[in-house]
Amino acid sequence: MNTTSSTKQDILHCLLKQGRSPAQDIAEILGISPQAVRRHLKDLEEEHLIEYETTQMGVGRPQLLYRVSPSGREQLRHLQQLQEGATPNGFAVELLGAVAATVSPEQMQDILQKAWQQKALDYRKQLGNGPLGDRLAQLVKLRYAEGYMAEYYPVTDAENPNAYLFTEYNCAISSVAQTFPTICEHELEMFAIALEHCQVKRTHWMVDGEHRCGYLISPIN
Repeated sequence: MNTTSSTKQDILHCLLKQGRSPAQDIAEILGISPQAVRRHLKDLEEEHLIEYETTQMGVGRPQLLYRVSPSGREQLRHLQQLQEGATPNGFAVELLGAVAATVSPEQMQDILQKAWQQKALDYRKQLGNGPLGDRLAQLVKLRYAEGYMAEYYPVTDAENPNAYLFTEYNCAISSVAQTFPTICEHELEMFAIALEHCQVKRTHWMVDGEHRCGYLISPIN
């Protein structure tokens, strides 16, 4: 990808958050002309960073819905890790592979779980004991520094007062997770430990084919 094109990166980030969108919606979100968006989409498609599907929405011509391709996700993840100085995952995959070759599957599962538990305790120390919104703001910073595109916002739901939705649109350890998919299963447990006195429920999961991972986080009174 031509990294000098901030507009292309903006389009990729927009699609990463939206999941899939037509060119017109991207133009409205970014505040640029649909013609300019379509030119960039054509370039991104040629670079294999996006893909599209055709759908019929009402009468008229079929509409093209664009989404970030697996190569595009990997490119964004790599760029963010470079910007944030995050550690590449190649050595982690090799190290875990060497460990997996010398221990039983049960022992490997225990190792991964203990690693997530330690990560959760490290997060807890850095998040402190302030209001939930403040802790989530700090968690977003920590995760972003690790290569995740994360955000949070309050939930306007009478059934979940004072709750927040914490969302991640990419996976900073995707290469590790592809080799050791059980790693993803521990993320819910990790956030529950890191955010004391909170209930954490998974709402979206990339493993299930969704374009993001999401967690509903509610304080326990």
